[in-house]
Amino acid sequence: MSTVLVVTPIVVASWPLMSAAITAAIGTMGFAAAQNKGPRVRQLASTTTRAEIELEDSEILAGSAGSGEQMVVERDGIRAIFSRDARGALKLCVEGNGHSKSELKRIGEALVGRVAQQYAYHRLVSELKERQMTILDQRVGEDQAIHIRVRSG
Repeated sequence: MSTVLVVTPIVVASWPLMSAAITAAIGTMGFAAAQNKGPRVRQLASTTTRAEIELEDSEILAGSAGSGEQMVVERDGIRAIFSRDARGALKLCVEGNGHSKSELKRIGEALVGRVAQQYAYHRLVSELKERQMTILDQRVGEDQAIHIRVRSG
C-alpha cells in the first residue's frame, strides 16, 4: 500500500532556520551570499529596477533577531535581499540594472519558491526522523519536485 502526499508549507520559523533554508536554496540557483561590510548604505543607480515579493503564509518569529535581519545574495548583477517585514513575513527584494521588473519578479518568485521548498524538505525530514520513519529513496524530478519514499517503523 502506498500514499502520495503533497506538502505545501506554512512557514513559521526563526531567522536562523530561514537563513539555513535560504542558504540551501541559493546554491541550487547559482546565487552566492554577498559580502556585507558594515551597514547597507548604497545608492541605487537610476537604471536599477526593483521587484518585491512576499512569501505567502510565512511568519519569521521575532526573538533575538528583530525585523532588521536580512540576507543578501547575488548572481550576474542581480541582487536579492531577504528580510523580515514589519508584520513578520519573509520578504524578498530583487534589484538589478538592465532587467525588467517582470524578469526580476520571475527570478524572485523562483527564489522564494525554492526557499519554501527547502524549508518544507528539512522540516519533513526532521519530522520523519523524529517519528522513526526510514527514508528509502529521495530524488529531485525534472520539474524540481522532491520525491521521498519512506517506510513506517
